[in-house]
Amino acid sequence: MFVVTALLAVLMEFIEYGFASYMCVALVVLFIVCFATGPGSIPWFLVSELFGQDARPLAASISIGCNWIANFCVGLFFLPLQSLIGAKVFIIFAVLQLLFTLFIFFKVPETKNKSLEEVLQYFK
Repeated sequence: MFVVTALLAVLMEFIEYGFASYMCVALVVLFIVCFATGPGSIPWFLVSELFGQDARPLAASISIGCNWIANFCVGLFFLPLQSLIGAKVFIIFAVLQLLFTLFIFFKVPETKNKSLEEVLQYFK
């Protein structure tokens, strides 16, 4: 997603050329596919892997609520930011995606082939 967003920021500078507009549409579709198969599903499945049965409903509510608030903020601030800085707005999103990717890589525990008790030990 970071690479797609960075490419989108670059191509938006050349939008007056015919090929760039088609590439931008293709990159947006690719971004949607990457988001849907990757980070878009994290709030829905990660909670069940990180929390015990007693905390799972509250954790899922908080996780999904934060997801919707973030989506709302992106929708609310995108057009005003784009009118202020133009195509460079995608650079902001690319930097945020890079930071979030680094956070996930270094802070979110791997849960593959681990029991809930092993995952909970990570947080102690």
